[in-house]
Amino acid sequence: MVAHCKIRRSDNYLVLNKLCGARQRASRGGKMEQQTQFSESYANKYERGNHIVGISMWDFEWVTKYRYKMFRKWKYRKLIEACIRRAASLHGIKWIELNVQPEHIQGTAAIPMTMAPTKALQFLKGISSRLFFLHHEKAGLRYPKHHLWGRGKVASSIGFVQIDYVNEYIRNQDAHHGTVWIMEE
Repeated sequence: MVAHCKIRRSDNYLVLNKLCGARQRASRGGKMEQQTQFSESYANKYERGNHIVGISMWDFEWVTKYRYKMFRKWKYRKLIEACIRRAASLHGIKWIELNVQPEHIQGTAAIPMTMAPTKALQFLKGISSRLFFLHHEKAGLRYPKHHLWGRGKVASSIGFVQIDYVNEYIRNQDAHHGTVWIMEE
């Protein structure tokens, strides 16, 4: 059925689906219509470059070294969140959702298509650790060698179908872990 569709040189896959959808809708009973609408709603979120069209979304999680609860105080939580966001902005990583817990970080991020998830985690953990120790010198008493993060990490790819469920889980981390934040200056 795709062979009967007229394709202009400047059209992409989403436009091709839209043009061919009317012919295939009759034979498949509306399934193609749903797929076309879903694809169009995320069309503007794709990264476009030379020979690249797509998006690379990942669920990242990592812990502090020895799982010390370094971010129980609200000001340290906000400091490490700012450090992580700064590290991400330096390398073109866009956070979709980010949650800081006292001993671990979890979030979903869109990384450049040319970057491996391990390289993204290396940038995020390394730069955020350095920035954290620059702005909070007393943390060096707990970590004399300034190794804030543990060696382990989790990275799993996610798509547009799963993103809402994963983001909802990340937003509810405080309730899930029963986190109580210390609000002092």
